[in-house]
Amino acid sequence: MGLNIREIVPRKEVEFPKMRGKVIAVDASNIIYQFLSTIRQYDGTPLMDSKGNVTSHLSGLFYRNINLMNQGLKLVYVFDGKAPELKSKTHDSRRESKEKAEKKYDSAKKEGDEKEMLRYAKQMTKITPQIIEESKKLLESMGIPVIQAPGEGEAQAAYLCKTGKAYTVGSQDYDSLLFQAPRLLQNMTLAKVRKTSSGEKKISPEIIELERVLNSLQLNEDQLICLGILIGTDYNQKGIPGIGQKTALKIVQKNKYPVQIFKAVENKMSELEDNHKFDWKEIFELFHKPNVKDFEIKFDEPNYDKIREILKERDFSEKRINSGLEKLDRAKEEQKQKTLF
Repeated sequence: MGLNIREIVPRKEVEFPKMRGKVIAVDASNIIYQFLSTIRQYDGTPLMDSKGNVTSHLSGLFYRNINLMNQGLKLVYVFDGKAPELKSKTHDSRRESKEKAEKKYDSAKKEGDEKEMLRYAKQMTKITPQIIEESKKLLESMGIPVIQAPGEGEAQAAYLCKTGKAYTVGSQDYDSLLFQAPRLLQNMTLAKVRKTSSGEKKISPEIIELERVLNSLQLNEDQLICLGILIGTDYNQKGIPGIGQKTALKIVQKNKYPVQIFKAVENKMSELEDNHKFDWKEIFELFHKPNVKDFEIKFDEPNYDKIREILKERDFSEKRINSGLEKLDRAKEEQKQKTLF
């Protein structure tokens, strides 16, 4: 998980029918990670076929995307390319966290504690190259465009929105706002509740608009980037200790320019442990000038035979595949009728 500015960011609920025909640039890694961590059995075991291959991601991509397409949304999935070197510390930290979670999962398994097994299993979630390739193949066979970003997927999705190729980024993370995405769509599901460690939580789709965020917080785009760096991003996970969302907001409101902002916190930055120290200018530049490029988005027709082949190979039932394909066919026919009209 990257930047967290939930407490200070204004948002508004949105109904999917009102977004009919809009193109959503989906942060693929973010959504696939959600499926892998949430579509599990009671003891934390992910869905698998008879050969032991994980299928949670395929199940989530197939059924949820069909439901969203039936709401009239036009989905484009954007996949990560090469991550900046600065992100290597984050990857190392996440790897260590997963290893710790794996040990705790083994202990919970020995004790037969399914609740704890589920908790730690979610923390062990990994997106493998095989999962990425399978996801791309299924999406393309469904007629959903797949874009391979040269760098960060969030940055590329934000760029698609900035250039008018898409209406909003679809992600649970806030990082796309630092990449100047005009809009961010969260809770991209028809489900009304989400299961959390503390129980069920009511949810609804929400739109966060960059212009409204800047006006509400009385910031410009550069200040928003600085706010994120103070709190912590994927490039400096720890941020600056003792500086949370509200404190960071006060600092960037008081100091307009980036140099002034980080001058105001240089004493706190000097207290960071060596492995958590960072060059704010380097991080600022990554958000200001990300590695992105132009893409043309083309929506193809679904290949129903290919979809069946992919899903049957992973032991999906014929009945559920056919039910999904009927919904997909209705969604595509409706899109055609609206285009003709």
